[in-house]
Amino acid sequence: MDIFRAISETFWTPKIWLPPNTTWADIAPTEEIKRADYTHLVYPLPIAFLIIILRHLVEKYWITPIGKSIGIKSTCPKPPIPNKILETSYNECSRLTHKTIVGLSKQVDLSERQIERWWRRRRAQDKPTTLVKFCENSWRCLYYTYSFIFGLIILWDKPWLWDIKNCWYGYPHQSVSNDVWWYYMISMAFYWSLTVSQFFDVKRKDFWQMFVHHMITILLIALSWICNVHRVGSLVLLVHDCADIFLEAAKITKYANYQKVCDVIFAIFTVIWIITRLALYPRIIYSTSIEAPKIVPMFPAYYIFNGLLILLLVLHIGWTYLIIQIAIKALKSGQMEGDIRSSSSDEISDSSENARPIVSNGTPKKRQTPSSSRNHSNQSSPKKVSTNN
Repeated sequence: MDIFRAISETFWTPKIWLPPNTTWADIAPTEEIKRADYTHLVYPLPIAFLIIILRHLVEKYWITPIGKSIGIKSTCPKPPIPNKILETSYNECSRLTHKTIVGLSKQVDLSERQIERWWRRRRAQDKPTTLVKFCENSWRCLYYTYSFIFGLIILWDKPWLWDIKNCWYGYPHQSVSNDVWWYYMISMAFYWSLTVSQFFDVKRKDFWQMFVHHMITILLIALSWICNVHRVGSLVLLVHDCADIFLEAAKITKYANYQKVCDVIFAIFTVIWIITRLALYPRIIYSTSIEAPKIVPMFPAYYIFNGLLILLLVLHIGWTYLIIQIAIKALKSGQMEGDIRSSSSDEISDSSENARPIVSNGTPKKRQTPSSSRNHSNQSSPKKVSTNN
């Protein structure tokens, strides 16, 4: 115990986390002044559990019926013929190479082409239905809408919303109002719920990147709370929630086949993203990098926080490049064709969803009947149709 206590005291030394001549006792909450209390960071955990339950209920009894009523299909692709050898190989590695095909063709009584067809159908089993993706994005859209509106309401009368310099006046001796407390706790709880539900949601190529992103976000929120830098933290949360509303809304309308509405919302999202992430957020960075050192004595933890905020800005610039690429592609093709993030590791055709026409190069094609498919099976290889999330 003495060793752990020594390590804890060394790690949480005020010389690192607080301005000079400031101790943890100086910023501890009192009966007169309500300050950020590190013990309150356990509250987001049960709140996250409640959010997961609420999400399940909302998706099951509200979003799913709405999705079905507007014609979003929930049919699953036709499963492949059971084959233990192929199933074992697929579970080991879902990516199919020519070397794997040749090796498997020697173990099973199937041609290389039949193995490829079996592999595509097996992958299709792991692909979520459009209704599942519709529900997931609808839930996120609802949360981001709530979070942005709630954050804007509670910060409207706060001086640091209109003049960022007020984030530093009187630091670190700044009190926390009840509304900001709830804003912080619910925001952290939401990211905890995302971290857990990510293992059950639509699997994406950037699964682990987003997992690390959620954990870093939770860490930043927690450390900003502990070090009483909640004013800047509240501004960062508000700026980030705004554009996400329209990103999720664009996905929803695309899944619902409202392409024109999707294009309009995506255009609005692009403009808002650039304004919030490349204009307003850099204004916050300017305050933390230029204005804060003139008001608050610097300390090591400040450089850590500011470095992470700058790193986030670099990510914003990279994501903006991808968004502009999608926007340019949409202008050329006449519709928004994708998203920054895609679904499962390899998006494949859903030939069993008979309600949907096959689309190639933006032109609907007539679906082949089983007989015509057999007649042409030896003349052309199966086509892969990518469906972006």
